[in-house]
Amino acid sequence: METKANLIDGEWVAGGDSIRNDNPSNLNDPVGTYALATPEQVREATQAARRALSSWSVTTTQVRSDLLIRTAMELLDRKAELGELVSREAGKTRAEGVGEVVRAAQIFQFFSGETVRYGGENLPSVRPGIGVQTSREPVGVVSVITPWNFPIAIAAWKLAPALAFGNTVVFKPSEETPGIAWELLNIMQRHGLPAGVVNLVNGRGAVIGKAMTEGVDAITFTGSVRVGREIAGHAIASMTRVQLEMGGKNPLVILDDAQLDVAVECAVNGAYFSAGQRCTASSRLIVTDKIHDRFVDALVTRMRSLKVGPSLADGIDIGPVINQRQLDAIQRYIQVGKDEGAELIAGGELVDAPTPGFFMQPALMAGSNALRINREEVFGPFASVIRVADYDEAFAVANDTDFGLSSGICTTSHQFATHFRMNVKSGLTMVNLPTAGLDYHVPFGGRKGSSYGPREQGKAAVEFYTVGKTAYVSYV
Repeated sequence: METKANLIDGEWVAGGDSIRNDNPSNLNDPVGTYALATPEQVREATQAARRALSSWSVTTTQVRSDLLIRTAMELLDRKAELGELVSREAGKTRAEGVGEVVRAAQIFQFFSGETVRYGGENLPSVRPGIGVQTSREPVGVVSVITPWNFPIAIAAWKLAPALAFGNTVVFKPSEETPGIAWELLNIMQRHGLPAGVVNLVNGRGAVIGKAMTEGVDAITFTGSVRVGREIAGHAIASMTRVQLEMGGKNPLVILDDAQLDVAVECAVNGAYFSAGQRCTASSRLIVTDKIHDRFVDALVTRMRSLKVGPSLADGIDIGPVINQRQLDAIQRYIQVGKDEGAELIAGGELVDAPTPGFFMQPALMAGSNALRINREEVFGPFASVIRVADYDEAFAVANDTDFGLSSGICTTSHQFATHFRMNVKSGLTMVNLPTAGLDYHVPFGGRKGSSYGPREQGKAAVEFYTVGKTAYVSYV
């Protein structure tokens, strides 16, 4: 099998080693073999990005816009093919894989417009004979580090604004999903990506992670809390701009007056779709006393209707988790929950599928908010039900977490919905909707341990990828 190379300064180059990328839904289906960059190659990529910055940063906005829109159009034209690749790499169902490619195209489309739309202001000074102009300039060389759970969508929402606003990039995708990143860079090269403007370096964080933080002007990272904090330490020491998205322990509050069918679908979608491997997943289901038993019974019935299996098979609702390490971690959390007194209500069993892979039935446990299963991110098809007396207790439990990414409430009460929306300590909040599910044109990000730095996506992205300048001009 041909080893796919890294892209450094416009050339495809071999790495110091390679990794085979296997389909987590069928271990007999290798997706490809990909070169692993060395720390020295990351430094070469950073130097190439630095050299390219001087020309790319002053390229006309139309040139940058054209690159992004042409990339978007090819993604849409090839959505079925590329969506299947995403499904084979990340274990998503076919519909999820295609949907993610479409979302990436929409992000590139959006920022192709922002390229020619962002700018500054002409303002009168408070002093006579003086004018004031504000403008935005590229932040510089950006280190982009993306996870495996949304391998092209998250890459798009970091790469597109970086390029739109005149920055250059060193891009490290997850070693679990290098294939779609390689295809994306191939597409961008065909549509005029200049040498050095985006450099692709595949590799394990333990090997090249530190090099990804050196010699750059900004770092944008989506991944674990542990790694995010390490990156923040490196960034602060060198006064490097940093943007971190690090997960959540997201509450979905279900009140007595909720429409039961709506609440169940919100919980199933938020907790279990995409095999629960979403930082916005509903991992804590906080349910008031009078609806609790009916909700749990209905949720278990709905869970039993979900079909777990190979991601590209027809009729599959939930594919595999990403690898054996993640599957083992989820199983350990189930045991930890039992050891601490939680009840396993349903699911959690490994699934014997037609192909070898990392399959498990979605799990539902019950226990207090103090348990580890309700304090730490499990990142899989796993949720816990927490019984509370009323809205006040539900609201307090929802905020009782070190995370603050997404939250949701199911209720027909305008009073409770409004109070929750305005006061819950999360960056995202949903009313009668799953906690997962985002639009691409509005800000994304959380609070507390979930996020650090400026927001991602939409018009908010300009805050991270540019630096403001204020100029004073004498008219005398």
